[in-house]
Amino acid sequence: MSVIEPGVKVSLHFALKLAGGEIVDSTFDKKPAAFTVGDGNLLAGFENKLIGMHKGERKQFTVTPEEAFGQPNPNNMQHFKRSDFDPAMELHEGLVISFADANKAELPGVVARVDADAVVVDFNHPLAGRVIYFEVEILDVVPA
Repeated sequence: MSVIEPGVKVSLHFALKLAGGEIVDSTFDKKPAAFTVGDGNLLAGFENKLIGMHKGERKQFTVTPEEAFGQPNPNNMQHFKRSDFDPAMELHEGLVISFADANKAELPGVVARVDADAVVVDFNHPLAGRVIYFEVEILDVVPA
């Protein structure tokens, strides 16, 4: 029986939940996720929880912010002039806006504050600073 270790291919179902039980993402009712351990598709903090597991195993783990999406960084709060946005745009707290970074890649930001002259946009990952409850069911493990 193959165990999960760096380089193996894994197929699994997962659910990411917050402390209150809110499901952030889940594949349990969809197509399973598949990846190669160490390929960068899954955060190392999540991958490390899978090491040693095998096909058919199901577990739940707690993943700290440091192991997951990190702590919020105050430098990721950016201040814009209200005039930088289309006047017809209805800005409100919680609105997700797509920006382009220096390499023209899409970068989502969440409006944190709006007033007559300024808009503050949070570019931290939405789950930064949050403890994640990670549930997995290993469907298959294929040696490298």
